[in-house]
Amino acid sequence: MSTDLFKWIVDHQATAMVLLNHELHIDYMNSSAESLFARSGNQVHGQPWNALFESHEALEQLLVRVLHEEVPTTQRSELLNLVADGSKITVDMTLTPIRADQRQAVLVEFLSMDRIIKISREEASLAKQEAARVLVRGLAHEVKNPLGGIRGAAQLLALELGDPALDEYTQVIIEEADRLRNLVDRILGSNKLPRWRPTNVHEVTERVLSLMRAEAGSSVEFVRDYDPSLPDLQGDSEQLIQAVLNIVRNGMEALQSQGDSNTEKRMSLRTRALRQFTIGQKRHRLVIRLMIEDNGPGIAEELMENMFYPMVSGRAQGTGLGLSIAQQIVTQHGGVIDCESEPGSTRFSVYLPLLTEVDARWEAK
Repeated sequence: MSTDLFKWIVDHQATAMVLLNHELHIDYMNSSAESLFARSGNQVHGQPWNALFESHEALEQLLVRVLHEEVPTTQRSELLNLVADGSKITVDMTLTPIRADQRQAVLVEFLSMDRIIKISREEASLAKQEAARVLVRGLAHEVKNPLGGIRGAAQLLALELGDPALDEYTQVIIEEADRLRNLVDRILGSNKLPRWRPTNVHEVTERVLSLMRAEAGSSVEFVRDYDPSLPDLQGDSEQLIQAVLNIVRNGMEALQSQGDSNTEKRMSLRTRALRQFTIGQKRHRLVIRLMIEDNGPGIAEELMENMFYPMVSGRAQGTGLGLSIAQQIVTQHGGVIDCESEPGSTRFSVYLPLLTEVDARWEAK
């Protein structure tokens, strides 16, 4: 087997792999490890292992023991604090002593337990949302048919009465029937399939930011942190703008609900690429991750599991349709949305696979 083929195989492993040399410095990281630790292999090559995550005495002793005693070991549910962005992840670690170029080394494999839990949660959530959409479509059909009959009967009644003084009452029936029909249409969302074309995710975010700056003025600070190397994805830019706009507006309304507090209202949009990322039951070679984060009051725990369902809202005046429509659009693009929230930090992550044009047409069927 050639070295290039072996490296290609290792790079396409779902398990994050890091090779530490005899000094416990980083010799190699595969692409899954780069995604997990949000650092490139070239960036950390030759640096100590704690350039990836913060060290602690027990873990350091374990690495030294595996290196010198050459005894493989597994560490379960290890909590790591990432250096790149300060986030925390829970992993299972397998440490295997090897010899490379006649020198001792340690191959460390990381299996992200957080991602496994998220995949299971996403699959369950998507299944429930699809079941809810089927139910809503059925109810919408049952509601819209009698609404059409009520509206038509009100129009005929107005003609038969021939009394202008009574037109007000028949008009109320017609207008309310129209309002209910429009509400049902909004709950169903768009019935248009995406128009697939090369789409730059930053053009989408910039369009959303221009709209939100016009609405928010100087009351909210918008921060951008883009990866300019991201390639175009196959998608419908108009639909993606609508999805991102719904999420950003949801966050902005949460910020504005705090009133004139002393805390500076801030919202950030960050883009990154993830390799070998699983969405549902499909693993994608490359995925764009768009993170939308605000420093608002957070989302109530009882809403977290149901926030993407129609008519679920944390605000008295909310329709509960924005996030539902956003999730529907992202799902049509083969992606998924997840959310993490606590007081002072709510982060929505939109994952969009980089589909080829052929894949996109297949996904639309």
